[in-house]
Amino acid sequence: MLFNSYEFLFLFFPLVLAGHFLLGPQRALAAARFLGAASLFFYGWWSLSALPLLLASIGFNYLAGLWVTPLAGRSERVRLWRLRGALAVNLGLLGVFKYADFFIGNVNAAAGTDWPLPHLLLPIGISFYTFTQIAFLVDAWAGKVRERSFSHYLLFVTYFPHLIAGPVLHHAQMMPQFADPASYRLDRAKLVLGLATFTVGLAKKLLLADPMGQYADVVFAAAGQGVDLTTLTAWLGALAYAFQIYFDFSGYSDMAIGLSLCLGIRLPINFDSPYQATSLIDFWRRWHISLSTFLRDYLYVPLGGNRHGTARRYLNLVLTMLLGGLWHGASWTFVLWGALHGAGLVLNHLWRARFGTRPGSRMGRWAGAGLTFAWVTLAWVVFRAESMEVAGALYRGMAGLNGWSSHPFSGFELPYKQSEFYWSFLLCAILAFCLPNSGQLARWLPPQIRGRGQVVASALVLGVLFGAGVSRLGAHSAFLYFQF
Repeated sequence: MLFNSYEFLFLFFPLVLAGHFLLGPQRALAAARFLGAASLFFYGWWSLSALPLLLASIGFNYLAGLWVTPLAGRSERVRLWRLRGALAVNLGLLGVFKYADFFIGNVNAAAGTDWPLPHLLLPIGISFYTFTQIAFLVDAWAGKVRERSFSHYLLFVTYFPHLIAGPVLHHAQMMPQFADPASYRLDRAKLVLGLATFTVGLAKKLLLADPMGQYADVVFAAAGQGVDLTTLTAWLGALAYAFQIYFDFSGYSDMAIGLSLCLGIRLPINFDSPYQATSLIDFWRRWHISLSTFLRDYLYVPLGGNRHGTARRYLNLVLTMLLGGLWHGASWTFVLWGALHGAGLVLNHLWRARFGTRPGSRMGRWAGAGLTFAWVTLAWVVFRAESMEVAGALYRGMAGLNGWSSHPFSGFELPYKQSEFYWSFLLCAILAFCLPNSGQLARWLPPQIRGRGQVVASALVLGVLFGAGVSRLGAHSAFLYFQF
């Protein structure tokens, strides 16, 4: 059930919203249980066969959290071994379902063996709910977990706005909100702001990400078929994907934040205009913030962080990014993507060590932003490519080895008119590079939206936007009509 599907927009979410507030603050625990049951239904709609695995993971990790918690008379050594065992179970489960084919295939290629690949179906959202629970276990072992309600824990793991596409949640951000009766009281200001944020995310997805993705698909498919891409074609395909993944991921995050805000629950901001970053260090403070925070706190710091000298610090950076790349998918292309970002971060730190961290002149900031975006775009190529061969074909074209053409899409069967691509491309560039993001716009709004008239007017405006946004055909027709 996609966030932009009719069954979600006009059936599931309205019913959840009504039930959530009908139970209200007087029956907060019942409301939390209702929301947890709705989240399980949402997950089951995606993959009913994967639901038992999710429930088993939740039950195991809740009990493991109790077992590793520091208590009087409980041995530190025993707690540590329990933590290691619980982490091994979580990582083993993730490894079997997500990486078994990858590792066995590579062993077969390296050793000349012929072990069969299991071809297990990857459970939806397993990376998100596994990482979420790993952080919970580590914090429980450190004595940082205060909330122990199983109903709130189940809701924390399964909470449907984040379960499929993130953000990666932390128990300290969410479980106190689930325990607060005020979270189950209807707040008109949060409702209107939540609907507006959701609509912005929906527009990013349908009006920007999807059209850019269709053009990127054409170019990458041509590279996979052995077409020699000219310089302009290859660069436009890579940039189209750079905008697709930005507005797709940012759009889903906005929709998740908006849906949750309608329910009175605040999710963490996950994007902060990352394409406006002036360095790769700055980019990773703005891109997929919840994942970056997790990798820093639960991987980079445990590896030693910057506590053991410069060389070890850079090694830890590279290892963290390699594992972060592998987290995105079981393929050497994702590993290479992580390696490119790890190498870029090391170069960035070396530059700062030599020349300092002052922002410098305006031209210097622009140069930094341009160089950062170019590095990120080059890395996106290998992230998107289905194989190293496809990535190599794109890189050869981008390097100018196949010549230049002033007609980049000559001979290509495009999904829409070529002029629409250029207008979409220009709009994406303006929004990504020049304008504030939805989180910044929300902070500029008044703290409270008062008055029934304002709420009704906002609802009417949002209704018009929904009408244009829920149908891709309607969104495309509006785009062609207005031509922005």
